[in-house]
Amino acid sequence: MTGEQRIAAAFARDGRRAALMPYLMGGFPSLQEAEAIGLACADAGADVLELGVPFSDPLADGPVIHAAGTAALRAGATTEAVIALGARLAQRVAVVVMCYANPILARGSERFVDELAAAGLSGLIVPDLPLEEAPALLEACDERGLALVPLVAPTTPDERLAAIGARARGFLYAVSVVGTTGERQALQATLAPVVRRAAAATEVPVAVGFGISTPEHAAAAAAAGADGVIVGTRLVRAAAEAEEPAGAVGELVRGLAAGLAL
Repeated sequence: MTGEQRIAAAFARDGRRAALMPYLMGGFPSLQEAEAIGLACADAGADVLELGVPFSDPLADGPVIHAAGTAALRAGATTEAVIALGARLAQRVAVVVMCYANPILARGSERFVDELAAAGLSGLIVPDLPLEEAPALLEACDERGLALVPLVAPTTPDERLAAIGARARGFLYAVSVVGTTGERQALQATLAPVVRRAAAATEVPVAVGFGISTPEHAAAAAAAGADGVIVGTRLVRAAAEAEEPAGAVGELVRGLAAGLAL
C-alpha cells in the first residue's frame, strides 16, 4: 500500500463523521515522550498523525507550537531523528510529516522524500512552499507514492484555489482562520463556506485545521462538511503542561474521537 493509499483508507471514516488527525511535535517534550504521545494517539482513535519537524522559524505556527519546536531543537532533535520516530509510529497509523521548506531544500528534495518513503511515511505538508515552487517536490512525491498535501486559506482566490486543489494529493488542508495555529474559543462562522469552496476545487478529501481544540469544535467542523479534522495546539499544550504527557494527550484525543462518532 502506498502512502497515498494509506491516507485514503484512513479517510474511509468507518463509524466516524470525519477522520481524526492529531498533531505532535517531533522531539517534544523529548523523542521518547513524543513516541509515547504518538502511540497514545493511535490507541485513542487517531486515523492519521501529523508529525512536526522542529524548525527555527516556523512562520505558520502560533506560540505554543513554536515554543515546542524550540524546546525540541534545544534538546537535540534532528530531522533524521524525527523521521526515525515517524517510522516507528507508522507501524501503527498513517503518518504525514509537517516540515518547512528549508530543511527539505538543505537535504535535497529527492533525498528527503526517499527517506520518508523508506521510513514508511505516507505524506508531506510544507506550509511555506508556494504553488509555483511545488512542481519538483510534487513529482518526487508522486514517484514514491507519497502525498504532497497543500494548504488553502479563507483568503485564497478562486482561480488559485482551483490550481492548488488540482495538485492536492492525499487531502487538501483547509486553514479555518486567517493567522497562525492556536486555540480559539469558537470556530469562525465562515468555516462552512471555506470547506465548501475547498471541496469544490479538488477531488481529494478536505481536512480542516487551525483553531480546532475541543470535541465540540471537531463535531462542528464535521457538520460543516470537513472530511478530516486536525488538532494541534491543544494537544501540544497538554504535552507541555502534564506530568504524564502521553496520558494527557491520549485522553484528549479519545474525547475528540467521541465527538466525531456517528
